[in-house]
Amino acid sequence: MRIERLHLARFRSFTTVEWQPEPGINLITGDNGAGKTSLLEAAHLLANGRSFRGSVRDGLIQNGQTDLEVFARWTECGGRSRGAGLRHAGRDWQARLDGQPTTSLAELCTALAVMTFEPGSHELIAGRSEPRRRFVDWALFHVEPEFLPLWRRYTRALRQRNALLKADGSGEQLDAWDVELAQAGEPISRMRGLYIDRLTPMLRRTVATFVPELGEPKLSYLPGWNRDEQSLHAALLKNRGRDRAFGHGTIGPHRADWRIDFDGLPGWNALSRGQEKLVALACFFAQGQAYAALRGEWPAIALDDLASELDRGHQQRVLTDLAALGAQVLVTGTESPPGLLDGIPPAARFHVEQGEVRRLV
Repeated sequence: MRIERLHLARFRSFTTVEWQPEPGINLITGDNGAGKTSLLEAAHLLANGRSFRGSVRDGLIQNGQTDLEVFARWTECGGRSRGAGLRHAGRDWQARLDGQPTTSLAELCTALAVMTFEPGSHELIAGRSEPRRRFVDWALFHVEPEFLPLWRRYTRALRQRNALLKADGSGEQLDAWDVELAQAGEPISRMRGLYIDRLTPMLRRTVATFVPELGEPKLSYLPGWNRDEQSLHAALLKNRGRDRAFGHGTIGPHRADWRIDFDGLPGWNALSRGQEKLVALACFFAQGQAYAALRGEWPAIALDDLASELDRGHQQRVLTDLAALGAQVLVTGTESPPGLLDGIPPAARFHVEQGEVRRLV
């Protein structure tokens, strides 16, 4: 997958900018605060429905403006050209995909595939469960056609059931939504578990590449209820009193998680911060490989401030491997460190300054 054009308007420091990255390695330099991360953030927003630096209301819209716009055109494997645009005003949004309006940001997420490794990526290992659910669901949105309608169905049912719990709804009303949650949630859980199983051998290889000292990793899927003992429907009924007390559903796929353990370590919390970053990078590479195995192409890869996250040896390994795989890579840095790109000449170099993107090479 190759992004050919990215257009931003009223996005952070950019009043308007047009950027045309090339296939291969695209190096984007600029001073801190110049806006180089915003280019990656815009692509991520269009492909994931959210920024990796917070919500749209957290500074994405340029000061003094009421909305932002992002548009991208990209080419998929086989030469198919596609386009998507998003106008976002913080609460209200409008989107188009291939020239047609869409009522769901999730539809954009299933179309444009961008994987982002950025300074907060270690939270995949050390943070809350939500980033890990998003990690798995990102893959399923792209490779399992049945996942999106099930995810929508489950989300709607959960919202309705939570409203009834807050309003002290009747048992008969809750019964109906329990059935709906179970019918959508059980297959969601199965798909997630199968994906974790499929990812495991790829993760073993990438861990051996980036953090071999940790030994062999073991991935475990935690479905959000005790699936070995009872069905989701039975668990919802059994847990109803607790859910009423809290006013929301406390079990189910929306509480799912996964964990990674290593031979010789008591748990992930024994990892150093540097090891957390490298394990997150190994997960990132494994997911890219799994996507490529199923789709026949790599997603676009966004690497924000790579030099602050990894030492020189790991930076070179990442870029060398991605270049050899033929992935389009968008990588930012305050400068191009001498020797970083030895043997892997970038397809293009860009410099960001004063709200403009200038091509250098």
